[in-house]
Amino acid sequence: MTEKKKTTIVLFSGDYDKAMAAYIIANGAAAYDHEVTIFHTFWGLNALRRDENIKVKKGFMEKVFGKMMPRGADKMGLSKMNFAGFGPKMIKDIMKKHNAMPLPQLIELAQEQDVKLVACTMTMDLLGLKEEELIESIEYAGVAAYLADAEIGNVNLFI
Repeated sequence: MTEKKKTTIVLFSGDYDKAMAAYIIANGAAAYDHEVTIFHTFWGLNALRRDENIKVKKGFMEKVFGKMMPRGADKMGLSKMNFAGFGPKMIKDIMKKHNAMPLPQLIELAQEQDVKLVACTMTMDLLGLKEEELIESIEYAGVAAYLADAEIGNVNLFI
């Protein structure tokens, strides 16, 4: 029996299109029976934020970051042609016409396929994000845990 292939992705970007690419690759790799980890750090953590406002105790700067960052995968902007928020609406309309799965559903599919979704705890501390503000059924770890997965990875991507 051959050992399962491993794919790791660092999702650093908070752009909707780049997060979509990460999740499309992750779901494809999982469908090909890879063990997949997506390590969400810095702006990539926005893909894991809940849509609703969760009341948690924060300091001033943590509150500022919380207000400035998009709340949830569906609120993320595009890397190009954002057009003050009209770009994401246009791309979502085009995706709907072509029956492409939007980012929130790609995240759900990843969870169904047992893709390991990891939130970077160091970045959570820096940005003042609390576990209660992120979606359920994810893991929390630092860079050492990611490196342990990446060290034995067959495919390692930084998006």
